[in-house]
Amino acid sequence: MLKKELLDILVCPQCKGRLKYDVEAAELICHACKLAYPIKEDIPIMLVAKARKIDD
Repeated sequence: MLKKELLDILVCPQCKGRLKYDVEAAELICHACKLAYPIKEDIPIMLVAKARKIDD
């Protein structure tokens, strides 16, 4: 589980928008870009190339 302090400063690397933390899927979601950034071993992978495209 990610700490609140870290979640407060992380933004989408593509649009610099806010991210929503999906605990169950272990992802940080940017609704503006429709991307989900994976979290591996409590480390967010904030690379656009590694993000999963999502449908809204």
